[in-house]
Amino acid sequence: MAAPMIPPDDSSLLSGDEALFGWDATPGIVSVWASRSGKAWVWQRMGDRVRCTRETFRPWLFATTLDDLAHLGSALQPKPDEAVSYRVLDGPDGSYRYLLSARDGRMLERELLAGASRRLNRKITSLSALDDTYYRVGPVEQYLMLTGRVFFRGMAYHDLHRLQFDLETTSLDPARGRIFLVAVRDNRGFEQVLEAATPEEEASLIHILCALIRKLDPDTIENHNLMGFDLPFLEHRARVLKVPLLLGREGVPNRLESYEETGSAGYHSFRRTRFSVAGRELIDTLDAVRRYDFVVRTLPSYRLKEVARHFGLASSDRVYIEGARVYETYQQDPDAVRRYALDDVREVDGLSQRLMGAAFALAGMAPRRYERIASAGPAMGILEPLLVRAYLHAGAALPLTARDQEETFGRHQGGATYLLEEGVAEHVVKADVASLYPSLMRAYRIGPSCDHLGVFLHLIDRLTELRLFHKAAARSAPVGSQEADEHEGTQAAMKTMINAAYGYMGATSMALFGDLGAANEVTRRGRALLDQIIEALRERGMVPIEADTDGVYFATPQEWSEAEERAFVEEIGATLPAGIRLEYESRYAAMVSHAIKNYALLSYNGELLVRGAAMRSSRSEPFGVRFLIQAFRCAMQDDIEGIVQCYRETQEALRQRQLPASDVATRMRLSKDSKTYLAKRAKHTEAQYEALLVAGRKQWRAGERVRFYRSQRGISIWLPDETDDASPISDEEDGDEVEEKEESLMSAASAQSLTDRRDYDIEHYLRILRDSYAERLRVVFEAEDFSQLFRLDGQQGLFDRPIEQMQMRWIRCLSPKA
Repeated sequence: MAAPMIPPDDSSLLSGDEALFGWDATPGIVSVWASRSGKAWVWQRMGDRVRCTRETFRPWLFATTLDDLAHLGSALQPKPDEAVSYRVLDGPDGSYRYLLSARDGRMLERELLAGASRRLNRKITSLSALDDTYYRVGPVEQYLMLTGRVFFRGMAYHDLHRLQFDLETTSLDPARGRIFLVAVRDNRGFEQVLEAATPEEEASLIHILCALIRKLDPDTIENHNLMGFDLPFLEHRARVLKVPLLLGREGVPNRLESYEETGSAGYHSFRRTRFSVAGRELIDTLDAVRRYDFVVRTLPSYRLKEVARHFGLASSDRVYIEGARVYETYQQDPDAVRRYALDDVREVDGLSQRLMGAAFALAGMAPRRYERIASAGPAMGILEPLLVRAYLHAGAALPLTARDQEETFGRHQGGATYLLEEGVAEHVVKADVASLYPSLMRAYRIGPSCDHLGVFLHLIDRLTELRLFHKAAARSAPVGSQEADEHEGTQAAMKTMINAAYGYMGATSMALFGDLGAANEVTRRGRALLDQIIEALRERGMVPIEADTDGVYFATPQEWSEAEERAFVEEIGATLPAGIRLEYESRYAAMVSHAIKNYALLSYNGELLVRGAAMRSSRSEPFGVRFLIQAFRCAMQDDIEGIVQCYRETQEALRQRQLPASDVATRMRLSKDSKTYLAKRAKHTEAQYEALLVAGRKQWRAGERVRFYRSQRGISIWLPDETDDASPISDEEDGDEVEEKEESLMSAASAQSLTDRRDYDIEHYLRILRDSYAERLRVVFEAEDFSQLFRLDGQQGLFDRPIEQMQMRWIRCLSPKA
């Protein structure tokens, strides 16, 4: 994956590159570490060698006023070499018109806090408490924005020295378990397994791991759920054993550091502990998997083994061991666990090569560390830094986002979503308006009104032009070649940023350049365009099924070929405004239309796709998902008897307890930590937390995923399992608190025995089968037929209608109009 390339023969694409790619040509930057005092360390890869350069810079921030520095008197000067200085920027009153800088950023912050405390007559301990008075970014971002430098200039993805490591532990909880094995590999051919057969050897294992990483000296350290499990577990065990975690590069403080951050996956954000170390970028492939699935919605889960199988990365002789039995297996067959662990890190390497290309390309544009770009959302985390860098470089004031935008423009008006038909459709086509909102923004020049430099639309224009170039180059390059991968990763990165532009404008007070009025104008035009497409389909005899923001599913005549469908979509597209492209996306043999954004699709080659949280989510019980998938396939093949048979077989499996507890269990992410829940438990209990308490768990963190089921006694039972998306359990306790917790938790053996239990509440899960899963088939049948087919007791009635006389609710396009 190469840094973004500019076609040399197209001078129109060369103008304004500084806004997108920065202006400093320093090649091969693989990591940057900076301090608030104004010191920066820059690591450059030069073939097999890495050079570290130490530099100084003036820490800076934007301000709306100089009032908090008034106490400095004549010591505050508009001279760039003073201890504290300011610069008046071009911009309207009320904006961030002042650029403050200092030889030492810590000193500047102290002076601002002292001045603010005097001004407000109360103690101010953080600049973040001063609302919109100041705008600042972290030290690394300050350095990169100031210098115009970016990561990876002139590098391809394979030039990076990447290392993967994976821990095998005796428990998910570092307070009661330990590390007994670590698999380590890199993309230069190194592989090794480190082991601690006894508890006394664990400290030595951690020390050897750190020494090995320093010796191999990789640019990045990778694993799947690195931030959620491996690093928290490693950090906890190192702290307990008093082993310094020296993972960084030499010449700087190289201990592992942690801080809280907001992660992002699509529209969803979450809080978590983030780790960082000087000189190396820490990459969690789980972040890339989440972002990928947000777009394509095809992954069976986010767990490493299943994702690897999905992408064809798992080898034919891959070793699989059930998570809770890894340590037990190690004691009996250590070589199997060694192979298992090495297979894990090999698959992480494959995932990295497959999914990290876009983040690598974005790091060649945005002024942020690669590891932050890999975990950040594309709007606040990438697009906004580009805008801020451009304004800083131009000496222009940043806008101060109005807080009353909803009062001025009303609430944000989203895109159109229509459920036009319910039931089972056949011969379905999906047509999509290519990058609808960015296309509307470009066609009608809709951008933030506060962007008086016009950088926002300039970036969208440039990204669109360059994306089309790289997309075409990827198609013309040899299939599977490095060149094709480089162009594909770059165009994917640019598409990510383009599609984030509209959402960024609509984020109002969260976004520095937010503009609710402009965002509403984009969606208004989008709704009008979608209405126009639906009307055009109906006028020509098609049957629109569902339309959502920028695309529409519709039924076509049975006799039409794919070529005829494509020609029809092209005909509709020709009626749309200039700059708007309607594309033929895909065709399907059938579709179950259940609700807005919730449907199932059957391709012509028999592949089944399920979309929407109402159809399948992370909370779904496995037995119910299996039933629903089988029932959907039968429905789209007009097989009512197959649906009924599947339903009755699932009922019988529940009644006879043929299913293990793991098949009826649900998995939930905890939103409350243990202290919060226990404080409110007397007023309201929740099954997921009660399951932990029943198991003796006294501590847990918000964000942890918990699997549990309802037993025949009506209580919730926790099913601990070693998943690739597991989160650490304990808070940072030590001493007596740790010992108390160790005594209260179940042993690994007893935890494993739970997965084989079958003491679930049969009637409860029969109701879930009917009310949560069969219910999603209601749109397929007439009301009376549905009630007959999906009785809770599964019994037949004396006056039941024969199944062969039933008809599903079909959505068909009989013939096109002339």
